[in-house]
Amino acid sequence: MSNIIVNRDRLFIASCLALLVTSLSFGIRAGLIEPLGAEFHLSNTEMGVIASMAFLGFPIAMIIGGPLCDVVGMGKLLLIAFVFHLFGILLTIFAQGFWTLFISTFFIGFANGMVEAACNPLVTTMYTNNRITMLNRFHVWFPGGIVIGGLIVYLFTKINLSWQIQVGMMLIPLFAYGFLFYGQTFPKTERITSGISNAQMLKALVSPLYLFMILCMFMTATTELGIGQWLDPLLKGTGVSGILILVLGTGLMAVGRFFAGPLVHNLNPVGMLLVSSILAAIGLFWLGNAQGSMVIAAAMVFYIGVCYYWPTMIGFTAEYIPNSGALGLSLMGGAGMFATFVFNPILGHFLDAKTSGGEALRTVAILPLILVFLFTGLYIYMKKKGTTSHS
Repeated sequence: MSNIIVNRDRLFIASCLALLVTSLSFGIRAGLIEPLGAEFHLSNTEMGVIASMAFLGFPIAMIIGGPLCDVVGMGKLLLIAFVFHLFGILLTIFAQGFWTLFISTFFIGFANGMVEAACNPLVTTMYTNNRITMLNRFHVWFPGGIVIGGLIVYLFTKINLSWQIQVGMMLIPLFAYGFLFYGQTFPKTERITSGISNAQMLKALVSPLYLFMILCMFMTATTELGIGQWLDPLLKGTGVSGILILVLGTGLMAVGRFFAGPLVHNLNPVGMLLVSSILAAIGLFWLGNAQGSMVIAAAMVFYIGVCYYWPTMIGFTAEYIPNSGALGLSLMGGAGMFATFVFNPILGHFLDAKTSGGEALRTVAILPLILVFLFTGLYIYMKKKGTTSHS
């Protein structure tokens, strides 16, 4: 245990940098959908298929990495993540068209999934007394990286630097996390140290509560991630830059996640998810009808709504379904990314069919509206069970 305590800060910083690479890939790609489509003569539907590869590679990696995490350890998963990130970034830089973009995006998505498969259980293992707070601080770097990625695209495009240079910026945090993780001692997962058997883990994975949360994850992740990738084309005609909205909104998310501690301790995780869904639904409906400065106000309501979705869903699983282990955390995250994988080409097709961005946004708003009812039911259920304690 002494080794774990000694290098805990280093492992946490390295985990944040690994997640930064993940989020940079989202932020930079969100700003390059239109330029890449124009350069390689690809339709929105084709770019939707390419973008969706990141969301397919992610759940595949998590399905593989979840059970491997207990067996081979977190360090080896992070080595795999490093290799796939490196090859994915280089292949993107030297892309020649649809298929090289398709494969490179899958590689990056696979690496992103390995990062989550290793780092979520790493954080929950290192910080057993305040899991949800530290998961929120770890996940600061997802919106934080999207802010940085969006600014890179916006500023570098203004000064006419190529998209290849923009993608190449991801190599800086990549080599930084590789250096920090190299040669470190990693803790064993909580499932291994607590002696939870495979049978107990599988029973937890098919429990009604876990399956219910998987269903909810489909909708929370699609609401959060599906919209972010398409903000620029969705907001075309509103008089506001989608990339700047992405930067402002995800910046707000980063601040919210960093200061999540007081909220976690005053509003239990299910309450956080319920309030988040109400705000996300209001924000999306409003955004679908807004013009000019009202777009900014509506987007901020939406981003406050989705701010706590992902880390709280992961944290709820670790807190209330602990027997599901690292695999449970991986499958939960994988479910969210798989749902977004399915959604991306659909949204691209919507836009190719000349459906307005406002109409698409109002359609997606149905998802958080459904979640309001689902999380209300979950809140009542958890209250009756008396399991509203949290960390």
